[in-house]
Amino acid sequence: AVSIYYPPSPTSGIFTASSSSDGPYTNGIFKFELRLPPKYNDVDAWPVITFSSQVYNPHVDPQTGILDLRSAYPSWDPHRHYLVTVLTYLKKIFYMKTFPPGDNVANADARDLSVQSPSEYRKRVDECVTASQKAVFVNDVDGCTAKFREEELCHEVLRELMHKNLKDPSTMTRTQVLEMVQEA
Repeated sequence: AVSIYYPPSPTSGIFTASSSSDGPYTNGIFKFELRLPPKYNDVDAWPVITFSSQVYNPHVDPQTGILDLRSAYPSWDPHRHYLVTVLTYLKKIFYMKTFPPGDNVANADARDLSVQSPSEYRKRVDECVTASQKAVFVNDVDGCTAKFREEELCHEVLRELMHKNLKDPSTMTRTQVLEMVQEA
């Protein structure tokens, strides 16, 4: 399954294709920023999704990292198009396996390579997936409330204590967590 994690931040999110067994971006972790224009609810006021992770995809501009929403939504109608529509499209581009030669796309080189040399295209996609995994702990999006760090020993100890002491994590109280932190 492909998922979008959107932390409580006004602008940034993380797209993961962590368990998609049939998509070319399997195990990729792609960070993005979502910006709404000042007149977002007006006609032709598209939101903007910019990847901070490098994404090799015909629908993502290789220089700016901007997802091409205008080819999917040539005119933005606030009565028909919503953020959920955009996020659904964001997920869809990671499942696409073919890109017809005449399609209007942000990265024509990626589209052409997918048609002319599918194995070379897949190699480039694999490279961007690997790069996304290596950059998962880089916190490069200003204003993002989610900060990613490598696991430390204290996290492992706390996780083991939680597994040992809690039958149902959904019933865990703040006091129980603090007691386990003290024990760790």
